[in-house]
Amino acid sequence: MELTPRQVLGLRMSSLLLRASPGGGGRATGVSEVVTWLGAMQAQDLASGLWSFGARLPGHTAADVTAALERREALRTWPMRGTIHFVPSRDAHWMLELMGVRVLNGAARRREQLGLSEQTAVEAMEVLGAALAGGGRLSRSECLAALAGKGIDTSGQRGYHLLWYASQRGLLCIAPNLGNEQSFVLLDEWVPDPHRPERDEALGTIALRYFRGRGPTTRHDFAGWTGLTAADAKRGIAVAGDALARVTVNGVEVYLDAALLDTAPPPPGNDEVLVLPGFDEYLLGYKDRSLMVADEHKAAIIPGNNGIFQSTVVRAGRVVATWKRTLATSRARIAVQPLVPLHGRDRAEVERAFEQYARFVERTPEVRWP
Repeated sequence: MELTPRQVLGLRMSSLLLRASPGGGGRATGVSEVVTWLGAMQAQDLASGLWSFGARLPGHTAADVTAALERREALRTWPMRGTIHFVPSRDAHWMLELMGVRVLNGAARRREQLGLSEQTAVEAMEVLGAALAGGGRLSRSECLAALAGKGIDTSGQRGYHLLWYASQRGLLCIAPNLGNEQSFVLLDEWVPDPHRPERDEALGTIALRYFRGRGPTTRHDFAGWTGLTAADAKRGIAVAGDALARVTVNGVEVYLDAALLDTAPPPPGNDEVLVLPGFDEYLLGYKDRSLMVADEHKAAIIPGNNGIFQSTVVRAGRVVATWKRTLATSRARIAVQPLVPLHGRDRAEVERAFEQYARFVERTPEVRWP
């Protein structure tokens, strides 16, 4: 079966839970359902990560999502590519063991650059384990103070690396903020009943969740997102089996949830507008973003190509603007920067889309155009 690029965009929007779909699971109802469906969600920037949930959960507020995180429906850690993601709490262990372990291979070189020894990293884990044992929860600065109190140098990037390393090894995970700071807990205490699949099952699970939550897309995109080897990516797809359908787009082989293909949604219309955070899976879920972003707009979305993604406005599946927000006591001041001409009805549709975001942050929207 051959799909057109516009059909792919419609299917992806449904896969990513950004529109209701008769075959792709429809709208999710809670944080646990969203993160389990997608497998993992970029969460390096907390505010962006929260709105990634909000964009998929109409009627939810940021406070609702944070409360769900306190209930441990999801947690933050570094499951792959050395980048913070939300993951289903019970799956954190096996995701770290399957994908995060590859990043650990470069940890020794980074420690050498920072002037840290492996012995120091092990000692830091012992200190943090003791400080948090028994249900403890410390802010990032409190964790660093505990390390410093035992004579471990946390200056520069050393402290961050030691917290990352302890999390990558499965000792810690990131709990909801204490005030404006990250907080850390012991992963085994925060999640006392982890799921522990065999390796093949784990590969099949992450393959199913990736393609179910982002398809149609390629095996190359899957390997890039997970950081798995090409061989492991191929094995995961094989284990997922008939749950995935294989089709082509412009002659290229892609995969998607077989159930979604059975009741394929229509391509997105020009009045279908999304306002997404900078690190949403709509862009971060793919190595090849050419269907969603025109080449001439990439520099505006990732200024300086530094890995920092701007928040985007998406119309008919394509990025048409970026946006920034400033939160005041009662207002969300939103500055939109169009990348294509937007006038009249187009602007009205964009402003309506921002109403959901404003409800999420419990503010009155104030949209400004250049």
